[in-house]
Amino acid sequence: MLIIFSIFSASVSASRQSVPDGYQRVAYLHQVPPELFYAQSLQESSRKLPHGVRPWPWSINVQGRSYQYDSRLEAWQALQRFLKTVPHKNIDVGLGQVNWGWNGRRFANSWEAFEPYTNLNVSAQILRECYERKPDSWLRAVGCYHHPAGGAPAARYISAVQHKLAMIESSTAASPLPEIAHATQLVWIEPRSVK
Repeated sequence: MLIIFSIFSASVSASRQSVPDGYQRVAYLHQVPPELFYAQSLQESSRKLPHGVRPWPWSINVQGRSYQYDSRLEAWQALQRFLKTVPHKNIDVGLGQVNWGWNGRRFANSWEAFEPYTNLNVSAQILRECYERKPDSWLRAVGCYHHPAGGAPAARYISAVQHKLAMIESSTAASPLPEIAHATQLVWIEPRSVK
């Protein structure tokens, strides 16, 4: 079943969310702020689920329109169709909505782009690279992630991520950087179909 909606129309639950463990691990691995990284993922691929709004791994954005699928296979099949008909720089995939035209080379193949931790790792790498180009502010790095040229699109995106960030509990107690498991050791369980 295909669910279509605008990224910006997804509402954030009134209750505060904590950063899921997997996001924290990937964020620490790439030295990006976990709360900001999770807020960015919420902005990129939110889906309303019974337990609240969460990033959705089988999301695609094509020319500004979001598509969300119930399984990795459905998302991958849709991506194959889009890749034949749409300029690749107009396609974003997965939890981090990684742009296929600019960053598809970071994945071994299009199937891998929908593996949640692979997608998150690529997303975190891009965010870190943006920060290294604009080291004065993580928020500017988020703007760069969305629109490297900056300007109004980056500013709107920063504002949207800040809104999501305001709904996230801080988890910056002790950073267990040395104890973090390598991302390939993390396991993803596919959610059941939501109706």
